[in-house]
Amino acid sequence: MHDLAFVFAGFAVGLIVGLTGVGGGSLMTPLLIFFFGVKPHLAIGTDLLFAAFTKMGGSVALARARQIDWPVVLRMAAGSVPAALATLYVLGRVGPAQPAVQHVMTLTLGAALLLTAAATFYKAVRGGKTPQPAPGDVAEAARSRHPVLTVLFGAAIGTLVTLSSVGAGAIGVLVLMLLYPMLPLRRIVAADIAHAVPLTLVAGLGHASIGSVDWALLLKLLAGSLPGIWLGTLLVRRAPERLIRSLLSVLLAYAGAKLITL
Repeated sequence: MHDLAFVFAGFAVGLIVGLTGVGGGSLMTPLLIFFFGVKPHLAIGTDLLFAAFTKMGGSVALARARQIDWPVVLRMAAGSVPAALATLYVLGRVGPAQPAVQHVMTLTLGAALLLTAAATFYKAVRGGKTPQPAPGDVAEAARSRHPVLTVLFGAAIGTLVTLSSVGAGAIGVLVLMLLYPMLPLRRIVAADIAHAVPLTLVAGLGHASIGSVDWALLLKLLAGSLPGIWLGTLLVRRAPERLIRSLLSVLLAYAGAKLITL
């Protein structure tokens, strides 16, 4: 019965991700901690690989459709992947199961959820108001006037994601919206999804190397999430996206505040 509950949780999170694009980490990690009682370091490590595998298929489809601006992805990854490796090195040295480390990870997760709630609400309010440049101007829109800022923000996201499994989704999209204001929203989302794959894969495998991944739990979650995402993408046009995003932002803010006050 417990196994079916994990599969159903994966399905529910996959469905919401398919409907709204909100990162699975911001939903799955607090669900595993609060509802199933999974230790924070195991919930975070398992969810990182959960995110990597679920977003891998989406990246392949987006790459085939030529929706990904790879220079943007590479700039973000130039900061996020080294930052993730450095964070993993520190975690490996001090031990992820240590009470002090668990406390830091819980606080980081709470702060990340509050940031994600704000980013999700911002996207719900802003909606589809992103400028739409002409096809010939898309390459120009993908050029950053301050490429170093993209790398630095990528490093911040890499550290945040490795410590909390949250941030590669809504926060990543918000950062790209600020750094590349003329890039169409669909291409911003595509770049964010593509960037999340190597980041969460590196961070997830790093967590696995220090014993912070529950492989059996991962398989159960994926068994539910893959059909959930498929169904969510079919229903996305009929769903009241702004309402769902607004409600999710309230839920994420509540979970973040609760984690910080534990």
